[in-house]
Amino acid sequence: MFRNNYDHDVSIWSPEGRLYQVEFAMEAVKMGALSVGIKNANEAVLVSVKRSSTDLSVYQRKIVEIDPLVGISFSGLTADAKLLARFLRVECLSYRYGHDTCMPIERLAEVLGRKMHAATQMYNTRPYGVGILLAGWDPLGPHIYEFGPTGNFLDCKAMAIGGRCQSARTYLERNMNLFKECDRDEIIRHGVRALQSTLPRDTLLSNMNVAIGVVQQLNPFTILNDEVYDYINSIDGEEHRPDPGCGDRNI
Repeated sequence: MFRNNYDHDVSIWSPEGRLYQVEFAMEAVKMGALSVGIKNANEAVLVSVKRSSTDLSVYQRKIVEIDPLVGISFSGLTADAKLLARFLRVECLSYRYGHDTCMPIERLAEVLGRKMHAATQMYNTRPYGVGILLAGWDPLGPHIYEFGPTGNFLDCKAMAIGGRCQSARTYLERNMNLFKECDRDEIIRHGVRALQSTLPRDTLLSNMNVAIGVVQQLNPFTILNDEVYDYINSIDGEEHRPDPGCGDRNI
């Protein structure tokens, strides 16, 4: 039978054991703008490319504050990301109301994973077409979690999602042993370098198309503004372009 006999419902398995609707959602993430999450011993950092749909529109926000010590970056469908961001805010507020403290990051990750996984099990819904990087700090230290449309999530030292993310992951893997000893400024520079490694040679980073979010113990989650240009300028002239053949999508 043809493939389209199995892709109209998320709960229908193909003879090959595939859920096409879930695969479509995963493709939406690969078509999204790149996001990088990275942490050291004290901070968790999110760096993302911002897009504008037309020359007449502003750049869309890609990093969102959830709680004083939690923020997310996303790649994929913006509408789905906003829905999940609102869900996370409600969960954090409910936990703070009942316990008078921030929600543990691991527990928040489990709640979000269940929410996304549930959308792959019911015939009257569809998977969320968005990938999420969650950055947070709790008494156990900084955390970076990666979430996919399937509901699976991973606790990561560093991660990249979105278009051409393999080039960024290659950079992160090569420098992973350096991250733990880096200070705040240097760990942000590593995130910007990973972002730059995915861009075509005729595309430059600027404070208009780059977003940076940082969370640490003594400071709440902060989305940087004026400092973005300084970090981009500090790596100006460095070569972090992708290897030939790395990545097959444009940012």
